[in-house]
Amino acid sequence: MNHKHRKTLHAIFAHPEPANLSPQDVEHVFTELGAELHERSGAKFSVTLNGHTVSLHHAHHSLPKDEVRSVRKFLESAGIDPERDFPL
Repeated sequence: MNHKHRKTLHAIFAHPEPANLSPQDVEHVFTELGAELHERSGAKFSVTLNGHTVSLHHAHHSLPKDEVRSVRKFLESAGIDPERDFPL
């Protein structure tokens, strides 16, 4: 995982949630972690990682804070710990 992806991953876990995360950067982090992304109807897509699945919306500009919380919760349930697995 390159430095930009690690920074994005750490930003997802930051408190308070950032309001300027690029949806494309988050999707790239999912890909780097080995997740499978599947397009769904409308503006939705699903992400599967380590047997856990979440449905998210395609955001146009930046990820809303509630989506960031959903992504964080999903990654935690999938066993991802940025401090342990991907230190800066």
